[in-house]
Amino acid sequence: MSELEPIAFHHEGDDLRGEIVAPPGGERRPAVLVMHTALGLSDHMRQQACLLTQRGYVAVATDMYGGGRYLRDPQNEAADTYMRLTGNPLMQRRRTVAWYEKVRQLPNVDPTRIAAIGYCYGGRCVLELARSGADLKAVVSYHGLLDTHEPARPGSIKGIVAVYTGALDPYAPQKDVEALRQEMSEAQARLQLTVFSHAAHGFTDPHASKAGLPGIEYDAIAEKVSWAGTLALLQSELGT
Repeated sequence: MSELEPIAFHHEGDDLRGEIVAPPGGERRPAVLVMHTALGLSDHMRQQACLLTQRGYVAVATDMYGGGRYLRDPQNEAADTYMRLTGNPLMQRRRTVAWYEKVRQLPNVDPTRIAAIGYCYGGRCVLELARSGADLKAVVSYHGLLDTHEPARPGSIKGIVAVYTGALDPYAPQKDVEALRQEMSEAQARLQLTVFSHAAHGFTDPHASKAGLPGIEYDAIAEKVSWAGTLALLQSELGT
């Protein structure tokens, strides 16, 4: 299997350092951005990128924080870094677009076939990327944050928006789910919304409970169903 390699650039004061993995050969292929949780670029994101490459995609595990950091303290270090971006939503959206543009310009990427998936904070990032009007075929949010500073305008969202969320997720309450549904309807977007009735936040992460925070828990069924749905959507929209 191909190895992960650095992919880096400078954006608004930060040196971003993601990782890219691609199938062998130099032909242009569809690409998938993999956007990380509030803790930063983790082995879980690298694993998902590698799984996507086995399916024929160029996969890029992005870095929203700078330095390719993984933050091990969710209540202190991670909170401070996370709040720096969420407190500046305009820059946060610009950064998602910067990653999209970086990937779109790669010589082995077909710029007409790009998708993005994101987990937790990364779920917010891929939704913001879709709201920006980027020419994406699909975005997938897993237990993502659904609220926004600027709802999508009618016709601005190009591809399918798939959202997998848990009814027990305190970070995506029912009011946010309904607001997203209304936003996507008014934006004339194609939304596929799945609410797992017994799932909490972090349901894709087998180690979620180690954070010791309420409302965060792994759910094997939700993980498997959301990943199977993702692969089916990518195959449909990216053609691989």
